[in-house]
Amino acid sequence: MPHKVVTFGEIMLRLSPPGFERLFQSPVLSATFGGGEANVAISLAHFGLHSCYVTRLPAHAIGEGAMRTLRGEGVDTSYVVRGGDRVGIYFAETGASQRASTVVYDRAHSAISEMAADAVDWSAVMSSAAWFHVTGITPALGDNAAAATCAAIRAAKAAGARVSVDLNFRKKLWSESRAQRTMKPLMRDVDVVIANEEDLQSVLGIAVAGADVTGGALDVSGYRAAAERVTRDFGPPIVAVTLRESLSASDNGWSAVLWDASSRTLHQSQRYVVRLVDRIGGGDSFAAGFIYASLDGRPPDAALRFAVAASALKQTIYGDFNRVTVAEVEALAHGDVSGRVQR
Repeated sequence: MPHKVVTFGEIMLRLSPPGFERLFQSPVLSATFGGGEANVAISLAHFGLHSCYVTRLPAHAIGEGAMRTLRGEGVDTSYVVRGGDRVGIYFAETGASQRASTVVYDRAHSAISEMAADAVDWSAVMSSAAWFHVTGITPALGDNAAAATCAAIRAAKAAGARVSVDLNFRKKLWSESRAQRTMKPLMRDVDVVIANEEDLQSVLGIAVAGADVTGGALDVSGYRAAAERVTRDFGPPIVAVTLRESLSASDNGWSAVLWDASSRTLHQSQRYVVRLVDRIGGGDSFAAGFIYASLDGRPPDAALRFAVAASALKQTIYGDFNRVTVAEVEALAHGDVSGRVQR
């Protein structure tokens, strides 16, 4: 029987102009769905795990569209709460070369943000779960969502599941001070922290010496000290940090490091230069890759390589979801970077 993994968060309607057009350059928007934890759930379903997603969705046509999408990707929606009036929306414009990609949120008063903190029977949800994953986006949606996140993590630990949190700071949703007040106390029950250098600074107040996210290059020498401090100050024994070198809006260097406190080792992954098709969901696909590989029994360095390969592939696919197989990720992780046609 495949491992059961639970994720909790908001799935949104994504509206994007064609190709590299600006928003409303033409009167056309492509409608798809996406959202941090939903992206993880779908990746894990594609990898063959029993992937359960928890959220709240209205019982109208857009909510039903989101439900059909999740089910169509193989996700277990048994624990989705129905109610509320609206599905959150985000508008995503894809950048190119020196023009950055942009996101505009329209998610106030979404169904999940108004969900009662006790609307989910977390003990039932976590029964037989091997892993629980959430991001910092979910508690940023409001006090109820933050309380539900706390309850979910406690239930996961009580059930014996491992817990991962992708810090995912979103300055359009909350301030650094509020993020730190909410997220720091959660860390004591977390097994794996996933972040980039900005997340570490904004959510945990830990700066990475020498990091320059806008300069096109990253110095990894400061990451060990920062990751060690996460473990020392907050407790999580595994800290994974994704490294994005923003060469332009079209080309990024992509790699990661992983601190394993049990062996006091900082693992560094392979590095890819990715010609971006859609970078949204890159971090989520990294999280899913690491969760899958860890549950598959792989050691931390191998799990890191798998996660980086999975996320590199995702960034070549339009939309939030990583539509790749384990075999495709394995091929890239083991060195097949040719891009040759597979016949």
